[in-house]
Amino acid sequence: MSFLKINNLSVDYKMRRETVHAAKNINIEVSKGEILGLVGESGSGKSTVGNAIINLIDEPGKVSNGTIHLGEINIHDDLENIIKYRGKKIGLIFQDPQTSLNPIFTIGEQLIETIQTHLKLDIKQAKDKAINLLKEVGIKDAEQRFDNYPHQFSGGMRQRVVISLALCCEPELLIADEPTTALDVSIQSQILDLIKKLTKERNLAVILITHDMGVIAETTNRVAVMKNGNLVEIGQTKEILTKPKQTYTKSLVSSVPPTNKKISRFIIVEKENHPTDNTNIKILNRWTKKEIIKQDLVEVKNLYKSFDDSFFTESSKNIVMAVDDVSFKITEGESFGLVGESGSGKSTIAKMIVNLFKPSSGDIYFNKTCITKIKNNREMMKFRKQIQMIFQDPYSSLNGRLKVEDIIAEPIKLHNPSIKNVDLKDYIFDLLESVELAPNSATRYPHEFSGGQRQRISIARALATQPRLLVCDEPTSALDVSIQAQILNLLKDLQEQLNLTILFISHDLPVVRQMCDRIGVLRNGKLCEISNSEDLFENPKHEYTKELLRLMPKIETIYN
Repeated sequence: MSFLKINNLSVDYKMRRETVHAAKNINIEVSKGEILGLVGESGSGKSTVGNAIINLIDEPGKVSNGTIHLGEINIHDDLENIIKYRGKKIGLIFQDPQTSLNPIFTIGEQLIETIQTHLKLDIKQAKDKAINLLKEVGIKDAEQRFDNYPHQFSGGMRQRVVISLALCCEPELLIADEPTTALDVSIQSQILDLIKKLTKERNLAVILITHDMGVIAETTNRVAVMKNGNLVEIGQTKEILTKPKQTYTKSLVSSVPPTNKKISRFIIVEKENHPTDNTNIKILNRWTKKEIIKQDLVEVKNLYKSFDDSFFTESSKNIVMAVDDVSFKITEGESFGLVGESGSGKSTIAKMIVNLFKPSSGDIYFNKTCITKIKNNREMMKFRKQIQMIFQDPYSSLNGRLKVEDIIAEPIKLHNPSIKNVDLKDYIFDLLESVELAPNSATRYPHEFSGGQRQRISIARALATQPRLLVCDEPTSALDVSIQAQILNLLKDLQEQLNLTILFISHDLPVVRQMCDRIGVLRNGKLCEISNSEDLFENPKHEYTKELLRLMPKIETIYN
């Protein structure tokens, strides 16, 4: 019997010029002991449905139609019902555990406050319950950690604290909105196992909101697919993922990077609003295309990087070794991947290669020249032109006060100050075309674009100087799976057409398998192993690599 029943739910945002229908006549039921996955791209309405259940829709949005029942009670009949049930009958797990916790209170104080708000317990009883909850979600030394502040926990441990907060008043419904998006594969696996365990032990009804189809395959019993505020289809997880009926669902499934094989490019089934493939003729004519000679373009030798963490701690000397004696080479025209968990040193290495960080010791060679020993800024500019970076977050890496044409023009004018305005404008249009954006994009600002479009702008800016090396630091981690597929196809095309060398950094192992020729695995600043991508996935040597591969969510599990 269903515990949560959503009938004809509609959520509208009345704007000055139009009304945005964020959710349209949604019908969903969830039983106790069941995990329902709610999937779709950004803007599909999945988080809107989760927020509507507990009346957390921000103005000018409002629930314009429908009913939501918990058991026999329509909780939207009376605002007092929602206030009473929110936190008590309904637990919430949000995407970012750091923003879900108050940094000025200990986790114990936050747990006690929540428990005493909803349950009639004295302070000792509330404390005992809080400590037991911390133990239940797998926090060691719970009695001692009870008095710690949120910043004293890792990301995975903070998410466990958030789960304990969600469970502290013994809810019957748990809404988890992207609970593992910001976590590494091993921490993600622990959190998902914990949610499955608690669902079974506490007989919870769970809604898991995510765009990760691998997580859906391994965690949920049923899945509901949303697009543009509409419920596209709903059914058993295996049925939806293996025999999707709707074109949009087929597109989502086909866009997921396979973990068990390498493919030449991603299949984009859904063609609506998707630009057609082009051959970038105009940009190719401008590009000084080098004939690839199989030589080492990049060589990293015995690289070390340490940070003094004493400013943030009571210790007078607390050195963190972020990169510890790392050496590798990247051949011209190759895609080389660096994988590992947060804190493994991946991004630190990337920032040293592009000269944003200086190594503590060791050398970086680019085209046989040791760029770490260059002191002259003018000399370094020659190499900055040849080495460009695409960052993880396309929004924060673009200046929101500049139009797209000014963002792309900046590196061009820096390295070619004598370029004429007419030539500059033509070049900007050619770059936008190469990343499949319309010419009128030039006069718009970054906030007017979707996440995938903003990342295309970042790629156009990186290509503006005609680099030989493109450093991609988690370039698709903030994107939905179908948008990710489009961006990865674009990078593959550009590399082939322009003879680019790519350093691809990610903790998403299936993506790295599809993008890279060779892969290096980092852990705690040390390089565990380097191997051809297929050899690494089929026959990993290091125990840490084996563990990473074992833990990554696999959509293929649903076929077994």
